[in-house]
Amino acid sequence: MASPNISFDHIPASIRKPGKYLEFNTRLAVRTLPGNLQRVLLIGQRLASGRQPALAPVAVFSDAEAGDLFGIGSDAQRMVRAAITAYPYAQLTVVAVDDAAEGVRATGSVALTGPATGPGVLTLSIGTGRVEVAVANGDTAAAVVTALAGALAQQPTQPVTAAAAAGTLTLTARHAGAAGNAIRVGATSTAPGVTVAVTALANGAIDPDLTDALAALANAGHHIVVTPFATAAALTALRAHLEFVSGPMEQRGAIGVYGWPGTLATGTTLAAQINSGRITGAWYPGSCALPCEIAAGYAAVLASEEDPARPLNTLEIRGLDVVGVADRTSRTQQEAALYNGLAPLEVGPGERVQIVRAISTYTTDPQGINDVALLDITTIRTLDYVRRACRERIALRFPREKLSDRTPPRVRSELLDVLTKLEELEIVEQVEANKAALIVERDSQDVNRLNAKIPTDVVNGLHVFAGRIDLLL
Repeated sequence: MASPNISFDHIPASIRKPGKYLEFNTRLAVRTLPGNLQRVLLIGQRLASGRQPALAPVAVFSDAEAGDLFGIGSDAQRMVRAAITAYPYAQLTVVAVDDAAEGVRATGSVALTGPATGPGVLTLSIGTGRVEVAVANGDTAAAVVTALAGALAQQPTQPVTAAAAAGTLTLTARHAGAAGNAIRVGATSTAPGVTVAVTALANGAIDPDLTDALAALANAGHHIVVTPFATAAALTALRAHLEFVSGPMEQRGAIGVYGWPGTLATGTTLAAQINSGRITGAWYPGSCALPCEIAAGYAAVLASEEDPARPLNTLEIRGLDVVGVADRTSRTQQEAALYNGLAPLEVGPGERVQIVRAISTYTTDPQGINDVALLDITTIRTLDYVRRACRERIALRFPREKLSDRTPPRVRSELLDVLTKLEELEIVEQVEANKAALIVERDSQDVNRLNAKIPTDVVNGLHVFAGRIDLLL
């Protein structure tokens, strides 16, 4: 306080000993915007063979490491594999959950008849995986099933275990819970005399409760949280978590991701129940991938784009299976999904699975009125980034500031500088036009508080181009 325009943190004003005293001030060093590295958090079921305890977050860098930590063939491992395949440089943290104590495993079967009257191959597809065994002339159904069970045992990363008996292969989901019902199974035989009948996996029940896992991560600061379950219960818990950590008091902005391979009708019903601008669901009907794998791959691709305002249209999700023509969505179905809170995926040129448009589940305001304010997931990501940039600038410039009449203009100047730099990167726009609406003023009740109103015109994505071609003869 020895000078009206210069303040010192370490040099006292009461010095009498002669000397030249200089201190360092780093508060003005940073003049740029903060980086925007996206950290992905995967929540997945673990097996008893995994050495990582449940509810203990851990950074994971490879598929093999995930198998060691959470058990080979666990859903947590499958999610890590899907994320790394989609984007190898994703910053992944995984928190594992145990199966619910009262959970029930889904079961299904593959029944064969024989004997074979000629050689061939029997192919069993489980999710996105495949098991094949050779069939020799004269092989009985029981022999083929036994060989199939042996081959399946050699692939421990499959989501099911198998038991052979009397020409029937019984399949049991590795994890207990309703999620196992989504494991798709198919079988074909090219050996004459061998026929196949598949009973889909069913009767799995009671998924783990994610509440404890989300509570354990409340202070972790992840940007994208992936739920393995596309259920109202799981997504409601995720919504509550996101609203807490992203609120004005905690300010750790994050979005949630889930995968949906089911029908449009059931998917839009689920999205309407959630109606959150912070949750996005990737809709890929007919996929053999589990919902947790779709979600993990989708989340990793979202994390690959660090510009919060840039649209994600056409980005490929590597590793997802290419659905057949009969399962591919029409334009009308995609439009319906986009109007009802589902983000559709499609098979694009080169048979690549790609994002059509990444939207949130938010479609209506609290009054039930249609609202497009948070339609695109890029909108809330942009707002989170703007908040972070403004907060960090104020924290850097004014860590121990006194509040006088000279303070509000200085704070306003810093906020205006942040907005201008955001405009240079095309994250916000119309800063000059909205400058008059940038207000920084003292609070009327708290003498130690400063309030600010920060106009933020976010840059929108170019999703639609319309043109008229005039014929001239």
